[in-house]
Amino acid sequence: MSAQTTNRTARIERQTLETRIRVTVDLDGTGRANLRTGVPFLEHMLEQVARHGLIDLEIEADGDRHIDDHHTVEDLGITLGQALARALGDKRGIRRYGHAYVPLDEALSRVVVDLSGRPGLVFSVDFVRERIGAFEVDLFREFFQGLVNHAALTLHVDNLRGDNAHHQAETVFKAFGRALRMAVEPDPRMAGITPSTKGAL
Repeated sequence: MSAQTTNRTARIERQTLETRIRVTVDLDGTGRANLRTGVPFLEHMLEQVARHGLIDLEIEADGDRHIDDHHTVEDLGITLGQALARALGDKRGIRRYGHAYVPLDEALSRVVVDLSGRPGLVFSVDFVRERIGAFEVDLFREFFQGLVNHAALTLHVDNLRGDNAHHQAETVFKAFGRALRMAVEPDPRMAGITPSTKGAL
């Protein structure tokens, strides 16, 4: 694995026998996404994170998709989590916490983020069907588990209602983008201060 970090940007490359992933993030971007993963529905969801989080994302993935999408999706979460952690640096002067409710027609999701330095995931989404097109919805949990483990953040994801699996997924990812945007945002009143009584995150 190699990494380069400048200000609030990071570039991570991760290679295993199953996947080769390259991720670049800019936490102070404009919401631009350039995605080539071979997993179209996940790309659609990551576009929501970029746009609603105002995070620039460049992701390229090559994986063993002839088997299935599992390794590619999980490793994308891992690599994106590593990139977020490096871009955040020591986390001084940020808000740390973020939350968002996002509706889409009949669906409503809530996401809460704590850039705590401790990985934790509560993923409460009861999808109404097992697939969205060719995408297995079980893989969303794998994506977020990889992300929280390597970004070292606490994440609570709750789909409060929804009758359409596409709508359920889209509200989750839009809310994640919005909550992440709030959490990484500089807080003028915390300038130069670590947002923790411990003095470190």
